[in-house]
Amino acid sequence: MKKITSESEYREELSARGRLPEGFSTGLTELEFIPEELDNDVKMPMNLSLLLLERPTDSFAGVFTRNKFPGAPVLLCRSRLESGLFRGIIINNKIANVCTETGLGDAETVVSAAASAIGCEAEELMAASTGVIGWRLPAGEITSAVPALLTAAEADCSRNALGLADHIMTTDSYPKLRSRNLAGGTITAVAKGAGMIEPNMATMLCFIMTDLDVPREILREMLPRVVASSFNRITVDSDQSTSDMVIAASSKRVECTDYIDFEAALSEICQELAGDIVRNGEGTAHVIKVRVDGAESSLQAAAVGKALANSPLVKTAIAGNDPNVGRFVSSIGDYCGNNDIDIDARRTEIRLGGELIFSGGSLVLDPAKEVRLSAYLKECRMDPVHKGFPLHEKSVEIDINIAMGESHATILGSDLTHEYVRENADYRS
Repeated sequence: MKKITSESEYREELSARGRLPEGFSTGLTELEFIPEELDNDVKMPMNLSLLLLERPTDSFAGVFTRNKFPGAPVLLCRSRLESGLFRGIIINNKIANVCTETGLGDAETVVSAAASAIGCEAEELMAASTGVIGWRLPAGEITSAVPALLTAAEADCSRNALGLADHIMTTDSYPKLRSRNLAGGTITAVAKGAGMIEPNMATMLCFIMTDLDVPREILREMLPRVVASSFNRITVDSDQSTSDMVIAASSKRVECTDYIDFEAALSEICQELAGDIVRNGEGTAHVIKVRVDGAESSLQAAAVGKALANSPLVKTAIAGNDPNVGRFVSSIGDYCGNNDIDIDARRTEIRLGGELIFSGGSLVLDPAKEVRLSAYLKECRMDPVHKGFPLHEKSVEIDINIAMGESHATILGSDLTHEYVRENADYRS
């Protein structure tokens, strides 16, 4: 992405890449509701979105959270994968519809109302929700807003996904949208997520649209692989959400002659969105990019990388522009020691910003290097309270070779700042 200097430039960039594939439209509306769980009459705003295909498709796939307390929309969407056809998905922010007594019934009520308005079977529609866990979904207010939502979808002249990317945000500071043009067709995807980010499948919400005709069975084989190398390789705060999902669908309007090229393009899109999510993480001042080489497997490499990226001591040191690299060594040794990984410190090498900091079992530091490393961290820093657009795409590069095998993995993480604590302490209040 070219260097962006303003929010308007960023939105222009997203709009340019946001053309909807043939056969898709979006509808957006807003509503107000009073949470039953609060002892007041203060109305709260909610965004409601509809991603709709002009006609049903049998080519759709989904990957979902492994959290054992999943939200009602995740349960509903999993069941919909057994359906023969997919027509669209209705999405709300503000409330996640998780762990409430009426959750699944509320989701079905909303989907049934949307299906009646569209003129399709309820089994052809999915639901997605994001926001506060434990509050009941205002199903009545949402169903009342469905006609306006469908009218907006039918009148969608922009044929652009930017509005959808905007509408699904919660604590996100800016929308996230990526696309590729391929063999006469288009792949466009939007995502949201800024906290509760260390998915074991995806991230909070991601919706992928394409007009390239990829058969259902191939798409369903492909999507988990793509997710494993992108959304499964990021962490903001090591908390996996109850609501994570990635949904992909094809309108089958354009012949796809090379599924390998399609998967490569889809992987690039998802890796870019994964990076966008970390860069837009709650309170993020530094994106941390950890590459682990020399592992016995890619899963082992990813686990070692996440151990470092999730260490509160590492995260806070980087937040303070302090190259306290002894914490890097400690976090790696901690993880390997507690997981029976026979790492040899004498054969392990670690670099920060390209500079060797650990080799032969010892830290390799001197006063001049400490100054350079601190300056490097400052150069990679962003303002954690900045909103509207990404200030840059720099990352704190940490390279680790554990000299145990031929496999590797790259993990993207974020530092830990006062802003992250403040935002999550004040999330409901």
